[in-house]
Amino acid sequence: MKEKLFFENSKGNKLCGILSCPVFDTERPIIILCHGFSTSKGGNTYIRLEKILNSNGISIFRFDLFGHGESEGIFEELTITEAVDDVLKAIRFLKESGFRKIGLVGSSFGGMASILAASERDDLYILALKSPVSDYPSLFNLREKSEMDSWKQAGFINFTSIDGNKLKLNYSFFEEAMKTNGYESASKIKSPTLIVHGDNDETVPVEQSKKAACLIENCRLEVIRGADHTYSNPSHFEMMLDLISEFIIKNS
Repeated sequence: MKEKLFFENSKGNKLCGILSCPVFDTERPIIILCHGFSTSKGGNTYIRLEKILNSNGISIFRFDLFGHGESEGIFEELTITEAVDDVLKAIRFLKESGFRKIGLVGSSFGGMASILAASERDDLYILALKSPVSDYPSLFNLREKSEMDSWKQAGFINFTSIDGNKLKLNYSFFEEAMKTNGYESASKIKSPTLIVHGDNDETVPVEQSKKAACLIENCRLEVIRGADHTYSNPSHFEMMLDLISEFIIKNS
């Protein structure tokens, strides 16, 4: 069965998710898929994972973060705290629906949100991270000072998403991100964890995941040689899918 469902975040915004169950049984494991910055639940990674995991008896809940896809919210008002709240509310929604064995997969920005959310939960049976951001301050420190000054002065920044959409992001995102310590949260995670990262990632340096993996109590890091942030090489993409799906299946 496959069903479109809505649940609310702490602000009362409706968030949209797709529940996909090979057999509807709340005793079976279910995996929440959390997408990256300016993408959506309809990304190829999540559609493919849904198919693979469903075929192995594992249910999927892929949802759109605040301001993304079919979820409510103004994108430019997005913050890390907002995304973390969305993930925690997705977990709560599934718990209230009767699911007991819940896992989490987070990608890039969604990976950061998943790290922070997982650090607050002791009941996730598994965590998988695809090229996660663990340290936003170091990413922003790589940007030109003139760019950051312009962002602060205007109060927002214009950028183009991966799919070509013209978007804005408020300066409040930067202000909060500079105070967010993903490594500190990583050290609190108890769930068995897999991190997959490419060593040619031009967006999030693989060094971030190497450090995070050392801090998570039960973590395996898989570095895909030559892979970029979007796994644009088909062989790298398939390798990433295999690593994540096999990890989940083996531990379910």
